[in-house]
Amino acid sequence: MTRIIVFSSGKGGVGKTMVVSNLAAALADLGEDVIAIDANVTTPNLGLHLGIHLAPKTLHDVLKGSVRLRNAIYPHPSGFKVIPASLNVNDLKGVDVGRLPEVTLNLLGRADFIILDCAAGLGKEATSALSAADEVVIVTNPDLPSVTDALKTVKIAEELGKKIIGVVVNRVKGKRHELTKEQIEEFLGVPVIAMIPEDKHVSEAIAAKQPIVHYKPDSPAAREIRKLAAWFTGRKIEEREGKLQRLFRKLTSWLS
Repeated sequence: MTRIIVFSSGKGGVGKTMVVSNLAAALADLGEDVIAIDANVTTPNLGLHLGIHLAPKTLHDVLKGSVRLRNAIYPHPSGFKVIPASLNVNDLKGVDVGRLPEVTLNLLGRADFIILDCAAGLGKEATSALSAADEVVIVTNPDLPSVTDALKTVKIAEELGKKIIGVVVNRVKGKRHELTKEQIEEFLGVPVIAMIPEDKHVSEAIAAKQPIVHYKPDSPAAREIRKLAAWFTGRKIEEREGKLQRLFRKLTSWLS
């Protein structure tokens, strides 16, 4: 059975694309068949994160009706498939974003997971992506403006009759001024399913156009994303042993 999940937020810059690209890679590592869609047609970034930003056929072409869906699906070296959007502003002409639910439904049966990277905000793009999915994950940062905007997305998703399965809190720095997991859950009325820490390797991985789960698999963000992938599949994963863990294990063995 194909699960169609949209990752949404009330504001831009919270890290939806990073979460989508890395979750797709982590799910593929677990043997799942995944298609990631850049459903942000005005300001797409998924292709940039994954190094396929110059794809000859994109979601824009599909939404215009000029290209068949299968011709806009690209395999990624990480083991999943991607439907990128065009970076060319001229490609916005003639795009019917309202066709996104129809296009997404045509992928049923072709993958275990279809993951949509939703446009920020609450405009037509965002609501079309929400309408295309069965399940919704809210992505936010642990600050009041981000969580307040996320609440608006929760309300819209509920009005559309969508199942909100959880909140991913990204860029957690552990500062005193940040909202806690419990506070975010109380504010949004939705369980937090991942707390992804601030990690300098994320920007390095984006610059390298690689998912951080492969670029720096022992990094804190990569470990949390792998846990999130395991949560989605109901699996238990064995954590890779990091350098500090290996050093600590060796020291304790010498001392004993």
